[in-house]
Amino acid sequence: MSETTINPMTQHGAFSWNELMTTDIEAATSFYKAMFNWEITKAESEMPYFMAKVNGQEVAGIMQNPPEASEVPPMWGGYITVDNVDTRANQAKSLGGKIIIEPTDIPNIGRFSVISDPQGAVLSLITYLSEA
Repeated sequence: MSETTINPMTQHGAFSWNELMTTDIEAATSFYKAMFNWEITKAESEMPYFMAKVNGQEVAGIMQNPPEASEVPPMWGGYITVDNVDTRANQAKSLGGKIIIEPTDIPNIGRFSVISDPQGAVLSLITYLSEA
């Protein structure tokens, strides 16, 4: 039996990104840099966004809580790649989940939505732009 390597950025159902929303970017980046020896770089973005790298490989993003989430405590969130964000967000709703953030474009990245399952666990769905 041969093993195949999956690309989490294109494989439906694969966890593909991790992101920290925090109330203090400076404290968070200092902590994770010391804790895991992450290289932290500022991303070219309309908002302050930092990339965490391990051996040059991007592994996570760190951002300030947006104004609409100012009361949310700092938390890590996972992104799962899906074949179509709009279709899958609606499917989550039909299966008893909720759409927390409607499908939204992220310039130069793709399209995402935040959903919860019927028990209330929250996760983000994402479809990346193709690199073609």
